[in-house]
Amino acid sequence: MEIKLVLNGLDCANCANKMEDAAKNTAGVKDATVNFMALKMIVEFEEGQDPKAVMQDVLKNCKKVEDDCEIYL
Repeated sequence: MEIKLVLNGLDCANCANKMEDAAKNTAGVKDATVNFMALKMIVEFEEGQDPKAVMQDVLKNCKKVEDDCEIYL
């Protein structure tokens, strides 16, 4: 399963790369992609994971990188 998200307030491509790494390194995430130009993130979950629970951790980890970026479904 994957979720597509919209990013608002992402300042630079370097921050997008850091957010992508933060999401990828979250337990329960199989893969994550951040597209700076489109301001979108796609998160794919590992089999058997609860997407809601994993997304809470993804959002928390991404906020550590770019705290003023808003992430929407």
